[in-house]
Amino acid sequence: MSPAAEQVGKGRRAVILVSGGLDSTTVLAMARAQGYQCFTLSFDYGQRHRAELLAAARASAALGDVEHKVVTLNLDSIGGSALTDMAIAVPEEETAGIPITYVPARNTVFLSIALGWAEVLGANDIFIGVNAVDYSGYPDCRPEYIAAFETMANLATRAGIEGQKLTIHTPLMDLSKGDIIRAGTALGVDYALTVSCYQATGQGLACGKCDSCRLRREGFSQAGIADPTRYRS
Repeated sequence: MSPAAEQVGKGRRAVILVSGGLDSTTVLAMARAQGYQCFTLSFDYGQRHRAELLAAARASAALGDVEHKVVTLNLDSIGGSALTDMAIAVPEEETAGIPITYVPARNTVFLSIALGWAEVLGANDIFIGVNAVDYSGYPDCRPEYIAAFETMANLATRAGIEGQKLTIHTPLMDLSKGDIIRAGTALGVDYALTVSCYQATGQGLACGKCDSCRLRREGFSQAGIADPTRYRS
């Protein structure tokens, strides 16, 4: 990252969505490197395990966040996803189309709450680790979706109508998983702190079989960097 790029957000507040996984932790490191004061936001939304929430707190602290907030939601009350309904099995083989691990409207809900906190903080910048290259086919990870949400954010908030443009940053959008890992490693990210598995144990041990584990493992291979993931076996 160039010195000029590092000064882009110097002294400015930003809300960073962090899940405890590889991508969002890399985004946090990128925002910090650009000089932003990072306020990290996670969600206890009824997901299968809490290991990712513990990972989000660890990574946020390690990367020097100003404040870490966890908002509780009950997306498991509507279900519809293998991540929020224990009766739906997490696929361990690649599937066609939008996978059952897609959580209906998740990024819309998360970004909306991030937008509210950004207004409270006086922050005009929100960072999210969506990616359109190595992703699982989720419709709310596409650049068209992010552009539409940003337009809505500037129409629906006091900050927006008062001329304080709100920006949704997606620095990973066009990067491969290998590129993401190389970028994060250069910024000092300790990926051993992160948990990406859809069905990790309470101790954060990964299954090594789900789509997220597959993409993560392939990313470290592409990057030529040793995989620090702790697997069940």
